[in-house]
Amino acid sequence: MDLTTTNNNHHRQQLPPPMDRKIWSKLPVELLERILSLLPLKTFLSLRSTCKYFRSLIFSPLFISKHTNSPSSPSSSISPFLLLSHPQSPTYLLYDTVFNTWKTYGLPLPRSLSFTPLLATATCLLCFSAVPDSSNSSFLVHNILSRCSRTVRFPEFPFAFELLTIITNENGYKLFCLSSGSCLNSYAYVYDSRSRNWTRFNGIHRTLGDSSHQQGVFFNGSLFFATREPFQVVNFDLVTGNWKILDVDLPEELTFVRLAADTAGNGANSGGNGKRLYMFGGTGRNGISKSMKIWQLDEDERRWSEIESVPEMMCRKFGSVCYHNYEHIYCFWHEGMICVCCYTWPEVLYYKVSRRTWHWLPQCPSLPNKWSCGFKWFSFVPQLYGLV
Repeated sequence: MDLTTTNNNHHRQQLPPPMDRKIWSKLPVELLERILSLLPLKTFLSLRSTCKYFRSLIFSPLFISKHTNSPSSPSSSISPFLLLSHPQSPTYLLYDTVFNTWKTYGLPLPRSLSFTPLLATATCLLCFSAVPDSSNSSFLVHNILSRCSRTVRFPEFPFAFELLTIITNENGYKLFCLSSGSCLNSYAYVYDSRSRNWTRFNGIHRTLGDSSHQQGVFFNGSLFFATREPFQVVNFDLVTGNWKILDVDLPEELTFVRLAADTAGNGANSGGNGKRLYMFGGTGRNGISKSMKIWQLDEDERRWSEIESVPEMMCRKFGSVCYHNYEHIYCFWHEGMICVCCYTWPEVLYYKVSRRTWHWLPQCPSLPNKWSCGFKWFSFVPQLYGLV
């Protein structure tokens, strides 16, 4: 007998028989959901079209909780992106921060959202302004992964707002904003997706920040903001609605202040076990920044510890592109990076925390040269968070 044939026959005998399809139908629901929760996110999303039950799981808080806590569900299964929005573009330019490349495809958004202002993002949720509501009296929260949306009516009408921030967790999301209609009657509003209601709290008698593009920074259950000069860092408790001034002295000769937070504990000094609040700002005199630095909040010693300075040539370039108009500068955290952006410049200066290095994100090759302002960057990290 031919030896090759013998080996092949032996190999066939060792192959396990295919699973009977009836077994799947008899599995308890809890066990089936547990098996599916072990799949990588990208694989699970490709199964949504196979049956209505699989599609319904993405709306199940219990399944989302199981998938989030599964060891096979890191966000790297689908690459995180930086989104570049511009008022003259119907699409969002996407930069893959894992493979460090610009993508040629756009986000799978409904056509009605093509020219709609994107206000805020958190994980896979995008918050737009008042579309398709033509009366301009609502937000629209859209989940990219589940492809579903919810219209959130303004808490009052007319409603002038600022500092809109969206915060997600395994139970849903919250929206925060300040009313900006009157300095004497300023209120803070918090929308909870679980109750689908707004709660009004007292505002703060300080102007928060000098940039309309900077959002609140979520850290230790509160939103943190920097005020205008004299600079202070304040926080808002999302549950109690209380405002507090952070009792930590700021560095001297600051010209502007921005905040960012690593809530996953991926910072260079966190050991992967803690959360870190960072501050990016300029130092100098007479409103001119001679240098730009990053500080980290040391909660034990109650001080801001200097982490790194922007290299001189990069600092000069960034100062020249914003013309020292610091209201154009905004800052946010994205997958181990502190991203520093300017509303009038199409590039991003970012700090890689784990390597303690500064870099320029390359300009998108498809970006028209005639676009001179209106550049708004957002972080997009796919996770099964934020049911709408």
